[in-house]
Amino acid sequence: MEQKIKMIGLDLDGTLLNEKKELLPYTKEVLRRALDKGVVVLIATGRPWMGIPEELRTFPGMRYALTSNGARILDIREGTVLIEQLLSRESAKKALEICGKYDTLQEVYYDGQGYASADKMAHVEKYHHNPNMWEYLRTTRIPVQDISRLVDEEERGLDKVQALFADMNERRLAWDELSRVDGLELVGSLGYNIEVNAAGVNKGTGLIELGKLLGIKREEIMACGDGDNDTVMLREVGFGVAMANAEDQVKAAADYITDSNDNEGAAKAIEKFVLGGGKGIC
Repeated sequence: MEQKIKMIGLDLDGTLLNEKKELLPYTKEVLRRALDKGVVVLIATGRPWMGIPEELRTFPGMRYALTSNGARILDIREGTVLIEQLLSRESAKKALEICGKYDTLQEVYYDGQGYASADKMAHVEKYHHNPNMWEYLRTTRIPVQDISRLVDEEERGLDKVQALFADMNERRLAWDELSRVDGLELVGSLGYNIEVNAAGVNKGTGLIELGKLLGIKREEIMACGDGDNDTVMLREVGFGVAMANAEDQVKAAADYITDSNDNEGAAKAIEKFVLGGGKGIC
């Protein structure tokens, strides 16, 4: 690479965290070294702020966080929102109405906090097909009796809507209907979910906009990811890294393919391209 990397955006699930949702020791070491070098390292996730592991929300030197696919970008140190691109209440209601036709666990994110249907949370294993996500959802979401009523009562825009589907054919039908609604950005990072943001909101544009605020050029930004909501991010930044476990379209958007998340591929790529080590793989 000709440009020096000054910012690194890191997806969480399937990327920085292993399949057990752990941050492994070598990865922690590499993050510390990159931060000590003066590189801006931040989480770039579809999760809400309160869904990020405490260890990463308080990681020494990590000042910024891109959450809800770029709808909310935070300055952790100052406790402020730098960039906010919200989904309108009307668009959220329409998305919930469509997804509500099917057997789904629905969520909404306000101010970095996730809220989910209480009755469906009681059967999270039916909707989250990955057992490693069950405890995550139970401990990070506030249960509510009626998601749609919550949106009515809030009377304001929100970060994101998400629906987790029990049946993949129903997911396909819902996606087709949602795709015909103006003003929505759709991704499905888990394969069995649909994430709904305001049109034009994604991790890639979020990282570029944060870079502009910090005086960092597009060519100086690196990102690592594995899922559908990482595709645009890897294409938009100066140097995109896909995990070995990434979906095919994500790999096609990347400049480089590293090792898997269980083998700490993100850390290996950072060491290879930012710290000058030699653990990255082709």
